[in-house]
Amino acid sequence: MAWIYLLIAGALEIGWAVGLKYSEGFTKFVPSLLTLIGMAASGFFLALAVQRIPLGTAYATWTGIGAVGTAILGMVLFGESAAVARIFFIALIMVGIIGLKMTSS
Repeated sequence: MAWIYLLIAGALEIGWAVGLKYSEGFTKFVPSLLTLIGMAASGFFLALAVQRIPLGTAYATWTGIGAVGTAILGMVLFGESAAVARIFFIALIMVGIIGLKMTSS
């Protein structure tokens, strides 16, 4: 169950990171509110996950999920660069996440 909590925390991190863009510097009320709720919920699920998963593994995985998801959504939603080198380094982050999962108890 801890890994499911960590996946939820990572998904929420993606959501609040994208929400930062939509909140326009916390000047738009609804996007700002949803972003803050996402931040709190992400932290909550991360806290649940670290009860069973080593802290370093959980934190690195959480940030990796957030980084990969946010980078992909940046390309899809905001027209950010999808250069081959960028995709390659995103893939390296994914390899790291998978490696952490495979080597953690």
